[in-house]
Amino acid sequence: MVMGRDSLEPYSHDETPGLKIFPEVVVKPETREEVLEILRLAHKEKVPVTPRGGGTGLAGGAVPLSDGIVLSMERMDRIKEIDRENRMAVVEPGVITEDLSKKVEEYGLFYPPDPASLDSCTLGGNIATGAGGARTVKYGTTRNYVYGLEVVLPKGELLRLGGKFLKNATGYSLLHLFIGSEGTLGVFTEAILRLLPKPEYKVDLLIPYKRLEDAVRTALRLPLTPTTLEFMERDAIKAAEKFLEKRLPFSDAEVHLLLEFDGEKEELEKVYERVGEIALEDGAVDVFVADNRPSQERIWEGRRAISRGLKAMGKVASQDVVVPKSRIPEFIDRLRRVREKYRMKVVCFGHLGDGNVHVNLIKEREEALNLVPTILKEIFQTVVDLGGIISGEHGIGLVKKPYLKMALSSPYIQLMRGIKRVFDPNNILNPGKIFDVYTS
Repeated sequence: MVMGRDSLEPYSHDETPGLKIFPEVVVKPETREEVLEILRLAHKEKVPVTPRGGGTGLAGGAVPLSDGIVLSMERMDRIKEIDRENRMAVVEPGVITEDLSKKVEEYGLFYPPDPASLDSCTLGGNIATGAGGARTVKYGTTRNYVYGLEVVLPKGELLRLGGKFLKNATGYSLLHLFIGSEGTLGVFTEAILRLLPKPEYKVDLLIPYKRLEDAVRTALRLPLTPTTLEFMERDAIKAAEKFLEKRLPFSDAEVHLLLEFDGEKEELEKVYERVGEIALEDGAVDVFVADNRPSQERIWEGRRAISRGLKAMGKVASQDVVVPKSRIPEFIDRLRRVREKYRMKVVCFGHLGDGNVHVNLIKEREEALNLVPTILKEIFQTVVDLGGIISGEHGIGLVKKPYLKMALSSPYIQLMRGIKRVFDPNNILNPGKIFDVYTS
């Protein structure tokens, strides 16, 4: 148990800029039995409980809105089994995502989800938010790999869902109800995750362009679905460059595409040659092929440093939104108008392959802070107008809660409230996240 203001500080925030709320106490269970006892007591005494993974979220989901307990799952960090025959891993929620990825590679296996914070985020947090990552375009999100969950319900009851089987047509799919529920319906104490055979070979391509429209045209003409299809605006690359204190490849280009393909070597050599031809036809400045680990690490270093670089610049908001990928140029163009209207620096990067754009507002003047809610509302309305949705992988949490009605209908939200009340009648588990339970 952790108490005292200095000790509580690390648990008062996630990675959301400017959001900090102190809990009364932090509890760090090591077993499911301890989680059961904590939830039984909290339900009886009606004490709020905020589940927490690695604290790497960007929507305030792990920040304790109400006084009460932060339930940190950091000590439940065991990889309990790697089942090579069934290609399944059994893990506790506090396991760091990258640790599982490295461990399964020892068995010739592959865990595809790769959030940008994979070196510090936890699998429990990934499941709670339905986390994505760069490989989503080919392999899908965390949701596609969760085949079983052990969950402690708010009343302190244990629920086991799914298992080491690939088909299940037995009743309602409660398993998928919990994935992406942001800690509002239950606390995960164990997960069964599907694994894949490790790809034989992979190659990365970094392609700079003078215009975003040209990059999108290439993305729509690819001869094979890539593992990864990222885009980065010049300001995003420059932020990473400054943070890393080193020159990055083609950093003066208006926009970069970063692609990865995996599979059989002979086939991929033909693929990346054809991709290079298409890119040059579409006006690419150059095509850089990285077919070995040092060169791949070099081009990915910049991509993974963008968020930290933007934070160092004074990032005041970071939102992930989703639009149809063919409409990304139109979306970026509308963001430029927002930038001019409010004189707020807006920097974008993200997952072009699935239309998931990370929009970052940068503080260049103090009075701009007061404009952030208004700007976000205008951005989210643009997303909805273009046929998109206001979150692709970060969740709703606290930050996007005021804008939920822009994206979902009233009957949809009422159904979610009803589900929450069934699972958590005393509203103790992560209260105030996603929506307010008892408002109209």
